[in-house]
Amino acid sequence: MRNQLIKSMGYQLLDMMYMDKNGGVSKRRMKVIQVGEGSFRAFCYLRQSKRTFLIGNVLALVPVITKESRVV
Repeated sequence: MRNQLIKSMGYQLLDMMYMDKNGGVSKRRMKVIQVGEGSFRAFCYLRQSKRTFLIGNVLALVPVITKESRVV
């Protein structure tokens, strides 16, 4: 999980399923800013702010793929 966060840092949007400290699960769209040993900082588009997440609470990470428009 940590390696995927490092690879996406700074440019790749990710969709994340995350479990909070109370056991609630949420889906977040984010852009990773910094990765530490047990946590990472990311811009969270749901909250519109920089947030800190625990790597151990990440349930799933999926890169956001967008189709580029082509002018013909």
